[in-house]
Amino acid sequence: MSKPIIEVKGISKCYKLGSIGAQTMRDEVEAFFARFKKNKPIDPTSAENSKLKTANSAAGSSEFWALRDVSFDVQPGEVVGIIGRNGAGKSTLLKILSRITEPTSGEIRVRGRIASLLEVGTGFHPELSGRENIFLNGAILGMTKAEIRAKFDEIVDFAGVEQFIDTPVKRYSSGMYVRLAFAVAAHLEPEILIVDEVLAVGDAEFQKKCLGKMKDVAGHGRTILFVSHNMSAVLQLTSSALVMEHGHVSFFGETSTAVEKYFSGGVTSSVTTFNLESKPRKFDGTGAARLVSLKYDRLVPIFHPDEDFQFTAKIHAFEEIANLRFSMTVFTSDGTPVGSCFGPDNVTMANGTSANIQVSLPRPKLAPGQYYCGLAIGKGNHKTGHTDFDVVLDTLPFEIRPAEGDQGTLSTWTRGWGSVVFEPLNQELLDSSDLR
Repeated sequence: MSKPIIEVKGISKCYKLGSIGAQTMRDEVEAFFARFKKNKPIDPTSAENSKLKTANSAAGSSEFWALRDVSFDVQPGEVVGIIGRNGAGKSTLLKILSRITEPTSGEIRVRGRIASLLEVGTGFHPELSGRENIFLNGAILGMTKAEIRAKFDEIVDFAGVEQFIDTPVKRYSSGMYVRLAFAVAAHLEPEILIVDEVLAVGDAEFQKKCLGKMKDVAGHGRTILFVSHNMSAVLQLTSSALVMEHGHVSFFGETSTAVEKYFSGGVTSSVTTFNLESKPRKFDGTGAARLVSLKYDRLVPIFHPDEDFQFTAKIHAFEEIANLRFSMTVFTSDGTPVGSCFGPDNVTMANGTSANIQVSLPRPKLAPGQYYCGLAIGKGNHKTGHTDFDVVLDTLPFEIRPAEGDQGTLSTWTRGWGSVVFEPLNQELLDSSDLR
């Protein structure tokens, strides 16, 4: 068995917190040099200096452990997600792996070149042009000029910055910065690619391109560490994931299990709830009834192609309600409407009461991908005319996973084919005598 490409053994990282006395470190340094310029000697035995030392000692005693005894191995060609809430230690771990900062204790062994994209413009010099930064990053990775030139056009085309390639990158927008930085990191063929949440800076279309490129990189046997709060992206891209909590690794294993543990946060709840009471409404209804909350019957809102899409809605009535019905529009993640549907007008509510209603769309035949919903409650329908009591857009995000196992094109669906999977075609070979 080959050796791990990354070995992390007992890594810890401690930061010193606090200020010096009532001033910041910068204030103290400036004050020191101000005294120095005036040729005012500092008496180490003075009461003032003694008081400062005591304050410094007290301030310096405050410690923050960003990482505590983190250990794991990554095998060559493995795609690993790193997930956790803000402050869990994810970025600190990546900076140590990228050798941007040193651990307080522990040991790391890396067998291969690392390309890191940890924040906008990582490794870029602002005064250099995009072209110069591509060659600079390639040189840092140990590539020859010939190797960089061979990839240059592909990098520029992927980033979409050809018009500005000879402009200093300090004049780039954050989106241009991250597009070029990702293109460089992904195309210069490192053995290990580390990508932090920085991709969130890009637009939806570029994020899709990045995910596609990372899949391509992984397909060529290179190792990827991917940090993201987008669980759909983590589920799509990674085979295993590491869950971090308060600087510790709480779980390292199969991605779907890791995502469930991330969402649960140690709580045994098995549902996902969306509170709508304070959610702004783009369109006003009559207010006769209002959506209070929506709830999935699962912790991670992922549905398989052969199951119903369903949720539970809590509604509060502010008037006597007869014949209330739901309507719903499903959108792709980029906001394109897929289709709409109306429910039956079979709900009656008394003034001042609340009710929980289960809403189900039988096997919607959606293609694998990410979606969200727009919901309305009211009376009537698109044929007879309708009145909306309440309308909530951009809610109930969910994902349709590819079919399990070898299910033909369902398992490798291309978005260009559309968002709906029709029933299989019927095809029959006709006898030649039937052809006229």
